Amino acid sequence: MDFGRLPDLHQVNFSLPPDHPATARLLTRARATQPNPPALYVGCPIWTNKEWLGSYFPLGIKEPDYLHYYAQQFNSLELNTTHYRIPDAPTVRRWREAVGPGFKFCPKLPRAISHDKQLFDADALALSFARAIEGLDDRLGWAFLQLPPHFGPEHLLRLERFLVDWPAHVPLAVELRHPRWFADHALADTVFSLLEALNKTLVISDVAGRRDVLAMRLTTPTAFIRFNGHGLHSTDYQRADAWAERLAAWYAQGLHTAYVFIHQRDVRHAPVWTQHFLARMRELTGLRVAPPFIIPQAVQGSLF
Repeated sequence: MDFGRLPDLHQVNFSLPPDHPATARLLTRARATQPNPPALYVGCPIWTNKEWLGSYFPLGIKEPDYLHYYAQQFNSLELNTTHYRIPDAPTVRRWREAVGPGFKFCPKLPRAISHDKQLFDADALALSFARAIEGLDDRLGWAFLQLPPHFGPEHLLRLERFLVDWPAHVPLAVELRHPRWFADHALADTVFSLLEALNKTLVISDVAGRRDVLAMRLTTPTAFIRFNGHGLHSTDYQRADAWAERLAAWYAQGLHTAYVFIHQRDVRHAPVWTQHFLARMRELTGLRVAPPFIIPQAVQGSLF
């Protein structure tokens, strides 16, 4: 995720803003139906990480086996491959069968819908996509719509119509990127209220160069967080701690589920960050999500 990435972090204030006032109200209502325990899903944007061979993946495995071993390290996946094409039924079935119970896929809507058509006259494509990912069955988490940076508030009615027509039984999160969605607080509150009314989750992106997108507004009892790290710079760990503390507070107030997706330019850094984050989450909440681990590699014994 290059959105909001900066070459120099020295002037960035990585502190998380206070919660939007409506977040506490939403969580108070959600507390009555909070599952015990609540859920935490953590993952990466891709699973074909050849750099993990010999560490988080066994040496010698073939690419068709990567997803199976990825699912032993993380319990969720930001499914970016669907951004480029709608998968066919056999592909979806292979994905579902490659992972175990409790794993969740979060498929990104095709760019043909979000970027090319910009939600205009995209109903047929959206329905085809929704039907395709329904094949993930109980492995389906939240689909998410990533709007392009040039899709601004002038298209609010188009966005509203798309969300109203989206199949209600397929959970959907929405990522806003244009600065004007956040610059006008009255407009932002209108959009957030719309998402809440339609049971759509606002994506919260934590990136260095766009601190405005950290609205800290939950619109459903599910938090959907996209974290852009910087090569295990010290601020990565500070931000991991801050997110663990905020999520712990949200769980205490009634949060049902959190998805946290880690974007690092070097994929070898994502498991290390995740180990730190999950250890802190366990300390604060007691939630036991297995962290990524180095797989012991078989050693050829000597005959002499």
